[in-house]
Amino acid sequence: MMSTKDIAKRFYELAQQNNWEAIYKELYSPKAKSIEPPHSQGLKYAEGMEAIKEKGKQWNDTIETFHSGFCNEPQVASNYFTCTMGFEATMKGRGRINMEEVALYEVKDGKIVSEQFFY
Repeated sequence: MMSTKDIAKRFYELAQQNNWEAIYKELYSPKAKSIEPPHSQGLKYAEGMEAIKEKGKQWNDTIETFHSGFCNEPQVASNYFTCTMGFEATMKGRGRINMEEVALYEVKDGKIVSEQFFY
């Protein structure tokens, strides 16, 4: 079973390759949950990988052009890790934006069981 530190390291490695599909498949629990801030647009909560993937698809559908993105190295504490992430994109009907967020991940039994975003 992978430790939180191992999962955070692998997450970062795959994020640098922009390989979110592998992150979901390899590192997430099938019952994981995803939480967005109350002020966010779109789906604010999803539970289970199918729902999380649908939430991601809905978000991707709002993007006209993706220009760049980043994920900084994770910080690990106990069974949590955080990453700062961001992107620059042209959003459909909203123009070009820059966004930064803090992502908090909880790990149990060697899998990510929760992701929560702050922006």
